[in-house]
Amino acid sequence: MGAFLNKPETKKYNESGEGNGLRYGVASMQGWRVEMEDAHHAQLTLNGTLSDWSYFAVFDGHAGAKVSAHCADNLLECILQTDEFRREEIAEAIRAGFLDLDKKMRELPELSNGQEKSGSTAVCAFVSPKQIYIANCGDSRAVLARNGVPIFATLDHKPELPAEKSRIVQAGGSVMIQRVNGSLAVSRALGDYEYKKVQNRGPCEQLVSPEPEVSVHERSEAEDEFLVLACDGVWDVMSNEALCAYVHSLLQLTDDLVAITNQVIDTCLYKGSKDNMSIVLVVFPAAPKPSPEAQRADRELDETLRQRLTALIERNAGQEEREEICHFSSVLKQLVEEDIPGLPPGGGLAAKQALLDKIYREYYPEHADSSDTFDCQAELADAFGAN
Repeated sequence: MGAFLNKPETKKYNESGEGNGLRYGVASMQGWRVEMEDAHHAQLTLNGTLSDWSYFAVFDGHAGAKVSAHCADNLLECILQTDEFRREEIAEAIRAGFLDLDKKMRELPELSNGQEKSGSTAVCAFVSPKQIYIANCGDSRAVLARNGVPIFATLDHKPELPAEKSRIVQAGGSVMIQRVNGSLAVSRALGDYEYKKVQNRGPCEQLVSPEPEVSVHERSEAEDEFLVLACDGVWDVMSNEALCAYVHSLLQLTDDLVAITNQVIDTCLYKGSKDNMSIVLVVFPAAPKPSPEAQRADRELDETLRQRLTALIERNAGQEEREEICHFSSVLKQLVEEDIPGLPPGGGLAAKQALLDKIYREYYPEHADSSDTFDCQAELADAFGAN
């Protein structure tokens, strides 16, 4: 199966914390990939006079995990050590820190000798008492939500974007099949020094640029609900609007941010994501609180799903399983067609996949989780739809 495992690795790394009026949760999962190349950094309190500042970041490595891990360990310090940061020119400091890290990292022995060819996208956020500074380089993405809808999202750096393509072509490269020189799917990244060798051009004029885009947002205590930073394994199957609606609904069911982030990446797996997945969820004071009404509605939905799936299983009892399609997916497709009201916004029926597996297993004890079978998951993802 090439770059994929025979079944996904669903064990998760989790982290959570609370401070500076914020709460955060982290979930990361290897999924179908043969290697885990994601990394992250979450720090509620910075040192010295920045004790009321927080920092969060996600790094999505490719062609190896070396660069993403190094960036997770060193990007924050590179930013804090810039002259621009000392002058409180925060946006410029973030940009300078990215470029400085990329320059220093090139000198690491395994990278300078060409043995290690990995790179990494990056998305990070500084949350101060008054502002939120967000920077991205590549296609990891940050989304800021108010009232359950995105009010800001970073723009993925893809080679086919006009400005990105222009830089690539001027550096002597090309964009084929929406990739740099037909190979790399992002036009900005840290590392990837094979694409940064053009003579007489600066670091931001290469085939692949380490320059982040930085935005500044004034905080609204009354309206800011949450900030999501995630790698493209999440965004491949969830739109900004869908993810914000989904997280908003989950916050009405529980205040356990680890449970919420786990649920999000599990749902993305059921929706068909084949990549590593990492998500950092930062929750502000105005976020929804668990609601007895929402919790009751969720229990009622679970019971409705149990009744409807049970009826379909019994109706299909005795149906011969065909080798090219798993019986479970055929039953689920019928359930999808029933247009069940009250499904989680943004998550849909995929958000209840674990429950559906459990119910099905009561009739067929040998049934494995539907995500464990590549072909079956592909069929279910097609039935659920990408969003």
